[in-house]
Amino acid sequence: MKSKEKLMRKFDEGKHICVGLDTDVNKIPPHLKDRDDALLEFNRIVIENTIDGAAAYKLNLAFYEQYGLEGLELMKKTLALIPDDILTIGDAKRGDIGNTSSMYAKAIFDELNFDAITLHPYMGFDSVEPFLEYQDKLHFVLALTSNKSAADFEKLKLESGKYLYQQVIEKVNDWNSKGNCGIVFGATQLEELKNNIESFGDLVVLLPGIGAQGGSLEDVVTAFSDKNNLNYLINVSRGIIYCDMTLNFGDKVKSVLENYNTIINKLISTNS
Repeated sequence: MKSKEKLMRKFDEGKHICVGLDTDVNKIPPHLKDRDDALLEFNRIVIENTIDGAAAYKLNLAFYEQYGLEGLELMKKTLALIPDDILTIGDAKRGDIGNTSSMYAKAIFDELNFDAITLHPYMGFDSVEPFLEYQDKLHFVLALTSNKSAADFEKLKLESGKYLYQQVIEKVNDWNSKGNCGIVFGATQLEELKNNIESFGDLVVLLPGIGAQGGSLEDVVTAFSDKNNLNYLINVSRGIIYCDMTLNFGDKVKSVLENYNTIINKLISTNS
């Protein structure tokens, strides 16, 4: 099954939440910290309690690479716990000269077997082309990110009158001839989201920034619903995986995700 097909099936089921597995040993429940496999056990409990409601899982590579070879093993073992019909995203934010990007693409797709990756477009098309050659995978290109300093570059105005992030969206639409491209658009950038949503075309939109960073789930879903667009994936990390520190945190994780899905589908129904 192509990566995009996995995601479209979840969207058809009314699932739009991507669970971010940004696993930090300092934030997991205390009763797990003394285990030799503490991080893997934490990930296992989260995954087992979210597989029925998640549209995707996103692993930020930095949280795993910090442990060297052990971290890479943890990442591979975590990916093995995720059912094949659920999209996995390697949040690596890659983008380099062509031959380097080719090696990065092999690592992400051939070795780790992720379904999707995040990319930055700063160096232009030849830096992302080696990834796009993996036509069955999904490629989320950074357009307008959720962090406070996004304005430093992404909101610079070009001679054409467009903002840089708008030029990126236009280019990614051009690169999407195989239907395997998407963009990253911060949920914290609500006004820009509303003003540019019609320019997204068929691109799948990955939206970080809900919850801890200040983005509003309700506002984002309403913005897409107003345009009859269901082609979006809302990433939630801390708000789900660190929602409880007790022995029963798995049940709480499940409940929180179910609540997100309920809110999303009520809003879609109300605005359709």
